[in-house]
Amino acid sequence: RARFVGKNGACNVAHKNIREQGRFLQDVFTTLVDLKWPHTLLIFTMSFLCSWLLFGMVWWLIAFAHGDLDHSTRLQRDPAEGAAGSAAGFVPCVTSIHSFTSAFLFSIEVQVTIGFGGRMVTEECPAAILVLIVQNIVGLVINAIMLGCIFMKTSQAHRRAETLIFSKHAVIALREGRLCFMLRVGDLRKSMIISATIRMQVVKKTASLEGEVVPLNQIDIQMENPVGGNSIFLVSPLIIYHVIDKNSPLYDISPMNLHHHEDLEIIVILEGVVETTGITTQARTSYLADEILWGQRFVPIVAEEDGRYSVDYSKFGNTVKVPTPSCTARQLEEDRSIM
Repeated sequence: RARFVGKNGACNVAHKNIREQGRFLQDVFTTLVDLKWPHTLLIFTMSFLCSWLLFGMVWWLIAFAHGDLDHSTRLQRDPAEGAAGSAAGFVPCVTSIHSFTSAFLFSIEVQVTIGFGGRMVTEECPAAILVLIVQNIVGLVINAIMLGCIFMKTSQAHRRAETLIFSKHAVIALREGRLCFMLRVGDLRKSMIISATIRMQVVKKTASLEGEVVPLNQIDIQMENPVGGNSIFLVSPLIIYHVIDKNSPLYDISPMNLHHHEDLEIIVILEGVVETTGITTQARTSYLADEILWGQRFVPIVAEEDGRYSVDYSKFGNTVKVPTPSCTARQLEEDRSIM
């Protein structure tokens, strides 16, 4: 069976035949952030190159319309004639522009604020001053969008989720006399996840009384943790558990038929705010039927050493066998009620 959510938290869903592609362009910034790095870097490079070429063409047209190119050509061909022209009072719009290449170089100097001193705008052409203002504004907008996009890509929430870990297997065993589904979650960083919450869902194929088939029916199941409720204080690894009672989708599962539930998948979602950045992050994982161990529990990994608590992550996913009834939670409750 294909997973709905991978062990690394990636959702295994392919979106096909989307007809309204224009909706992605209505939110250009998010679209740029969601792109892969090669595409982002290509757009980053092309946005600057295209703006330099566009304004380079504008500067060349201004020089051509004002006659700066003819004067520069005469100056290069006959320095004496050029000097005479300068003496006669000719002032170019932009000095030292005599070809499209020099106009392109001037466009780069204007937009990235590099001044080599060879080319400059004069007071002769108001249009040139206006283009100078417009290009500076356009350059600032491109810088803000592209640098903001790259910053968001490097600080995306799922990067922090890489250090939020879940146990490879989940277990079912007795806790306080009741069958419980248990898993372990931990945070490898010292910086904490603030207001962390955790929730679980069972995803399986179901059919309604009217015959409607729901291929991925998501059913919330109640979680329990050492501090009560869904909020957790994730300063050290915690064992999160779900009590298998009459309201649980696992109520009729026994070790004999556990691995026959091929459509069973349990998704775990951990959410919280990153302490250092204030960005909300989410970590996900899932457990299929063959990743649930019946009659085992997690070994302790927190110990007190030299006045402080230490966590041995080498035993994070280790389990040991414990006595556990080989029956469903329903049968266990019925047997106890008879007794």
